[in-house]
Amino acid sequence: MSDLLKNKFNVVPGVYNPFSALLAKRKGFNAVYLSGGGLTASYGLPDLGVITLTELTDMVRKIHEITDIPIIVDADTGFGETLNVYRTVKLLEEAGASAVQIEDQISPKRCGHLDGKEIVSKQNMVEKIRAATRARNNALIIARTDSRAVNGIEDAINRAELYIKEGADVIFPEALTDESEFKYFSDKIDFPLLANMTEFGKTPFIKAKTFEEFGYKFVIFPVTLFRAAAKAMDDALDAIKNEGTQGNIISNMMTRKEQYDVINYDFYNNFDKNIMDKK
Repeated sequence: MSDLLKNKFNVVPGVYNPFSALLAKRKGFNAVYLSGGGLTASYGLPDLGVITLTELTDMVRKIHEITDIPIIVDADTGFGETLNVYRTVKLLEEAGASAVQIEDQISPKRCGHLDGKEIVSKQNMVEKIRAATRARNNALIIARTDSRAVNGIEDAINRAELYIKEGADVIFPEALTDESEFKYFSDKIDFPLLANMTEFGKTPFIKAKTFEEFGYKFVIFPVTLFRAAAKAMDDALDAIKNEGTQGNIISNMMTRKEQYDVINYDFYNNFDKNIMDKK
């Protein structure tokens, strides 16, 4: 089983490509979260379940190729029903996933912090969890419930209890609305829990330390890096268009040396030279 549960508490940034994962590893994080919202947005698409399993698996593989940091993968609704979920977990773990998250929304899903969500029956989600646990070797199965926004927190707790019974390793209660709900949920569910600290949603800003005190095992920041990068790119484009130079924003940029350090440029460059120098 994944070593992620051995850590007392995990602050997990959301990434959307290998470079962002490398940055997270350099900063000392224990794991990264491959966010469906962040990845989909980086493709210029909405977070409505429109990307494919192939696209997701390919990104997991690309990240795993260049860093050994554990990857928690957002697999939305599992890309179908039980047989699809089984294959989804198989492929994602083979690509490098340390944990696979599946949610109980009806497909096509919506962002967990938007209105208009619908959820599947408890039995349908149970079958998906059974399929996922049979498919995995060592990866954690994270069961997300979106029931709080649809049927209320008590139904979310009831679903969590059922999902645990069926083999989920971590429970992810989505879109809780304040600290008291997160505390109430953890008081009722004595089990590894994951909290979502996204921006511009139904949950106010809550510090990671608070989740740790409540007994949560993980807190994710799923789209923070993408949104910060997107704003920086937008500002840079304005500068180029309006000023015709990047001079006034150069202090906001990562230097060439810093960039090369992240991507381990010297290793590749020296490796190439050493190969050529061999007689």
